[in-house]
Amino acid sequence: MTSTRTYHHGDLRRAVLTAALDVIRTEGPGALSLRDLARRAGVSHAAPAHHFKDRTGLLTAIATEGYELFADALADAPDLRERGVRYVRFATEHPAHFQVMFRPELFRAEDPELVAAKDRASTELRAGVSGLPAVRRGENPRLAGTAAWSLAHGFATLLLSGNLVGAVGERDPEEVFRALAALMFEADGAN
Repeated sequence: MTSTRTYHHGDLRRAVLTAALDVIRTEGPGALSLRDLARRAGVSHAAPAHHFKDRTGLLTAIATEGYELFADALADAPDLRERGVRYVRFATEHPAHFQVMFRPELFRAEDPELVAAKDRASTELRAGVSGLPAVRRGENPRLAGTAAWSLAHGFATLLLSGNLVGAVGERDPEEVFRALAALMFEADGAN
């Protein structure tokens, strides 16, 4: 006999997203299963498909939400260094989103909502690059932006994976990042 549970849930979409973020945070995106998430939410195994269609749709929704949260986190930062600090803070506060956002093989990259969220986040990331000393000296702003992004993303990734335990120690990771950014991007060019 099949289950006769009915679909009555206040906000199934949010419940499934929250459960998925918990799974990703503890086990990684490879452990996601819509059936398991439905069980966690207390609904029929088919109910999540009404909101996400499939696992890829769920991961697309997570990436979209992540980029929206990311853009919000970067907004109004006074300079590029503080954008980097907010990048690191976002990664530590939203590690599951962070894991999905930069893995395009997990989601539908052409999804219009995702594209819009990524574009907004990219605009926020690029803001402040013109203030870099290298750009003021005539260096390519795109290349300088890539260098800044690489520093923030690399630091955040290494921090989340536990590879900076010795380097950071008991210090605030945001302060460590500020110091690194100063070393890398605030040189006046004089030797």
